[in-house]
Amino acid sequence: MTGESDLRKLLSGMRPQLNPGRYVFTTAQGGIPPGVTPVATVAEEEGLTLVLRQEEADAAGLPYDYAAGWITLRVHSALEAVGLTAAFARELADAGLSCNVVAGFHHDHLFVPYESAARAVAVLEDLARRSA
Repeated sequence: MTGESDLRKLLSGMRPQLNPGRYVFTTAQGGIPPGVTPVATVAEEEGLTLVLRQEEADAAGLPYDYAAGWITLRVHSALEAVGLTAAFARELADAGLSCNVVAGFHHDHLFVPYESAARAVAVLEDLARRSA
């Protein structure tokens, strides 16, 4: 169940997958509202951050400023792996793309500007090819 920690293998095996839909970041006081199923949550001093489908945020009346595409890196990265986030963040930054990262146990999840998500996947696929 141990993830990969070799940077070259991580980069060449990223297999970025664009998940369908638009995702937003919002906050909620007092817990997760009914009818909302976040893909990620972060407990912060200022409140609970929710990452969820835009339709759910709209239906629940939750405010947001940023619509994102959700990319999952299909490689099983070890939590102690060094350099993966820096490498893909540098490539995306060089392409002028912002990226918000959430690390799960098995995979890294990238939230990039929705209108540029396909381009972000292409940038990541190019990085993977060059790393093989």
